[in-house]
Amino acid sequence: MNTVSEAINKRRSIRSYQSKPVSRDIVEAIINDGNEALSAMNSKPWRFVVVENEEVKKKLLRASLPHAKKILETVKESDPARYEAITKRLNELPDPVYYSAPVIVFVIGTGRYASHSCPLACENMMLAAYSMGIGSCWVGFGSMVTADDEVKRILELKEEEMIFGPILLGYAEIYHERPIKREPLVKWV
Repeated sequence: MNTVSEAINKRRSIRSYQSKPVSRDIVEAIINDGNEALSAMNSKPWRFVVVENEEVKKKLLRASLPHAKKILETVKESDPARYEAITKRLNELPDPVYYSAPVIVFVIGTGRYASHSCPLACENMMLAAYSMGIGSCWVGFGSMVTADDEVKRILELKEEEMIFGPILLGYAEIYHERPIKREPLVKWV
């Protein structure tokens, strides 16, 4: 298996991190790899905000948690098992959104190509992190901070910008085995 395929197949979403900090050199290398992602018309419609400050992390959690709980209610009827698992996590963990990760990287995009391009930067970053021995996780609930004016100020979030990510980075405390994946649905013509 080549190194790219290995990273794709072995990378896991990490939701339990050691308190050990990630060096700035490593974070910058991961961001540089994100910046190398393909983008529509080579637009590179993204920018990155790195959060390491514990007080800012608490503000992010306070801003995102109510929205996460509200969205969770929408799956209560349709997927009770998922609802139960996520509710348990929300109630038991001190940080059920960002998982106390040492580093949170917000990928922020703007313009007509952002929705197609920014997710590619996120994926590059997570694969790069794996290749450097760093755990990562994309957290959708973590992007639900845009109703909080203080958080918008901290992120310097402009009206026309969207958050793609955030991507959590840190050394894995727990590394799970590969879950069972369904076979790809392919039609050959």
